[in-house]
Amino acid sequence: PDQCVILPVSAKFNDYAFEVAKELDKRDIRAIVDDRNEKIGKKIRDNELKKIPYLLIVGEQEVENNEVSVRKQGEGDKGKMKITTFADDLNKEIAEMIG
Repeated sequence: PDQCVILPVSAKFNDYAFEVAKELDKRDIRAIVDDRNEKIGKKIRDNELKKIPYLLIVGEQEVENNEVSVRKQGEGDKGKMKITTFADDLNKEIAEMIG
């Protein structure tokens, strides 16, 4: 199953979203990009219903700062963080679960 879905706020951020997905893939994190031509609110709702643990939202500020805006299933907004920081945190979380 996918661990996170990357949601570009508009089509012009799709390239960055796919770069993020590649970066996460290098760190063994399964991510998909929701590049449908839908409003960001609809993408968030649709993907929350799929119970994907993390939603990574990317827009202008995230592209400029090489970051992602993180939302966790059941917990809501976690703020912005660097892609590498998110990947490290998620891998730590997984390692703790496997224990």
